[in-house]
Amino acid sequence: MTVLIKGARVLGGEPADLLLADGRVAEVGQRLDAAGATVVDAGGLVALPGLVDLHTHLREPGREDAETVETGSRAAALGGFTAVHAMANTDPVADTAGVVEQVWRLGRKAGLVDVVPVGAVTVGLRGERLAELGAMADSAARVRVFSDDGHCVADPALMRRALEYVKAFDGVVAQHAEEPRLTAGAQMNEGDRSARLGLAGWPAAAEEAVIARDVLLAQHVGARLHVCHVSTAGSVEILRWAKSRGVQVTAEVTPHHLLLTEACAESYDPVFKVNPPLRTDEDVLALRQGLADGTIDAVATDHAPHAVEDKESEWASARPGMLGLEQALAVVVQALVEPGLLDWAGVADRMSVRPAAIGRLSGLGDRAHGRPLAAGEPANLLLLDPAARSVVDPAALASRSRNSPYAGRELPGRVVATFLRGEATVLDGKAVR
Repeated sequence: MTVLIKGARVLGGEPADLLLADGRVAEVGQRLDAAGATVVDAGGLVALPGLVDLHTHLREPGREDAETVETGSRAAALGGFTAVHAMANTDPVADTAGVVEQVWRLGRKAGLVDVVPVGAVTVGLRGERLAELGAMADSAARVRVFSDDGHCVADPALMRRALEYVKAFDGVVAQHAEEPRLTAGAQMNEGDRSARLGLAGWPAAAEEAVIARDVLLAQHVGARLHVCHVSTAGSVEILRWAKSRGVQVTAEVTPHHLLLTEACAESYDPVFKVNPPLRTDEDVLALRQGLADGTIDAVATDHAPHAVEDKESEWASARPGMLGLEQALAVVVQALVEPGLLDWAGVADRMSVRPAAIGRLSGLGDRAHGRPLAAGEPANLLLLDPAARSVVDPAALASRSRNSPYAGRELPGRVVATFLRGEATVLDGKAVR
């Protein structure tokens, strides 16, 4: 398929044409022409490299009632993503080469985004002994990111061994930073509001203590550490200190932690229950600044679909988690682009270039992600209408679940088209298949 995109503003710059052929960007220039090409009018649209998500829950195998690899892939494509990392807390857990290969093959079959499995750090996510890290790394899925997300690798000796082990194949351990003895029964951010609402508090120190411990372990063994869903101002400061010391640590922040605060809990609507919890206004400002100055490397959705019965219940019994794939870019536009904290090049860096580098996807040749929109590079890209605004309707989302925290909220920007290796997965804002 040959596609000629006319008049797109690459990274928000001057309008240019992009010719896509044989899975690559064949040419970028002015007044390009190509006989027989499918022409896409991109006047007024911003072209960005395809987004890469380091943190997606696709639920398959085990909870296909909430999401499947196919439905989650479709939601991702509609959000402008061309690659997503599928977390390991499935049933069975993705702690063997067999399970990660199953997820990888389901992603290939869907063909909408590249589905990159994340392997569990410990067997069954139980935090007792290491999973088959080497076998997963050597599998067809080529796992490079390992996480017990949903659970913290709380044992420091086990965490050290995991960090040492993944060095052999340039892997990274992605930690869910939560000291479990400080969060037993926790329902929301700990503070005056939690006390007034009568909901058990989740203290910021429970996150910050684990990050502090793990950056020291990573420094000691010389390994790569990635911190999932950073949520507090204190965590940003610890990461800033660690990076100043040369520690190989990267971090991500979710869209919902960039936009929403603990005030949402006032409604007692379980759609706002998430782990880590929504924090204070001060935390949100610190997270935005940390992302803007590069202390936080990436935006990752933590897309967590849940079946109706798991969310429409009393707050205490509801499962934590929110949908995130389709609205991630719009939230970043509202939280960082519109206030002037990030330009379009910065968005591309935090949502494509850096996450691809962390997941070791940027050097995969024809299947690389996070690459520049330049001649010879893989044609993974999206076209965004920055002037569009729309109200989020959970019933219209591609996910099998409906637990969007943005329901009824007007957000800026609309993904008009997404291309995976030159093939359209989204056109005119609708999934092609």
